[in-house]
Formats: sequence, C-alpha cells, structure tokens
Amino acid sequence: MVDDKVEMNNDTEAFTATNTNDPKNVQELTQYVQGLLQTIQDKFQNMSDQILTRIDEMGNRIDDLEKNIGDLMTQAGVEGAEK
Repeated sequence: MVDDKVEMNNDTEAFTATNTNDPKNVQELTQYVQGLLQTIQDKFQNMSDQILTRIDEMGNRIDDLEKNIGDLMTQAGVEGAEK
C-alpha cells in the first residue's frame, strides 16, 4: 500500500517574499491581510478536497472488500452471511 504524505509549506514566507515592502498604511495592510487569508483559504479548500477524495476512495475499497468477502463465502459454501 502506498502512503502519500500531504506536505504543507509555509506560504507566509512565500507571500512575504513577493511583497517585500512592509505595509505603509491601512490600505496596504488590509490588502496584505486579505491576500494572506485568501492563501490560507485556498490551502484549506485544497486539503478539504484531498480528504474528501480519500474518504471516497476508502469507501470504494470497503465496498469492493465486502463484495469479495461475499464472493469467497459463496464459493466456500457459507450461506446466510450476517451483516
């Protein structure tokens, strides 16, 4: 089984690197905070999507496993499998 790792980078550094000037007034500070919040929201959405995809994949694997167990039980002559 392959174990994929989710890696989160520190994007505040990347965002700061693109905006090297410190905010000079309230408008610049507001834009900086909005950009930072948007970055965090995008990362959160991406991670949520990844989690939901993995949950769906796990559900499909469980369904396949149940079907395979049922098939094996039928082949073995076991009847009335309990759920």
